[in-house]
Amino acid sequence: MSVQERKERERAHRERLIVATARELAEQQGWDAVTTRRLAERIEYSQPVLYSHFRGKREIIGAVALEGATELAAAVRAATSAADGPRAKVTALAHAYLDFATDNPAVYDAIFQLDGGLAFAREDTPEPLKDAFAALLETLAAVAGDGVHPGLFTEVFWAALHGLATLTRVGRLPPAEAGRRVELLVDRLAIV
Repeated sequence: MSVQERKERERAHRERLIVATARELAEQQGWDAVTTRRLAERIEYSQPVLYSHFRGKREIIGAVALEGATELAAAVRAATSAADGPRAKVTALAHAYLDFATDNPAVYDAIFQLDGGLAFAREDTPEPLKDAFAALLETLAAVAGDGVHPGLFTEVFWAALHGLATLTRVGRLPPAEAGRRVELLVDRLAIV
């Protein structure tokens, strides 16, 4: 292995460590607790080393968001591939999405609530974000209905899921009714 290859491997390792540590700190204490100073202390590197990887917290949030989008896409695909039939697939998709939001609140916020400097719904949208939307579209296109654009239907269904996830997390909707909300959403919106 050349010196250059070793340096590149070490750099990639440091970058993964920064992202993992930021994510862990955000999940434990919230995004306000994530500062470059605290990250530097936790990973035992100087702040200039952090800044050699990321220009600041915004870019770190963006990196966590991209990692999270990849995980969300995988969770949705795993859930829908294990389901049989359109209704079961849509129901599995909804539960996987809501479970992801509940189990990974800081990552969910990084993807959908915080400014990570990422473009959404544009040509320059990063691939992991496009793939997370594609994971939803793969299932929802089959139930969009005649004359309904599959992408538009997916946006509306996704918006409903996001609303449920967000309102439940902030205590505006009681979590005990989460399953019934998914049933109602599938019954009334997806009509499969």
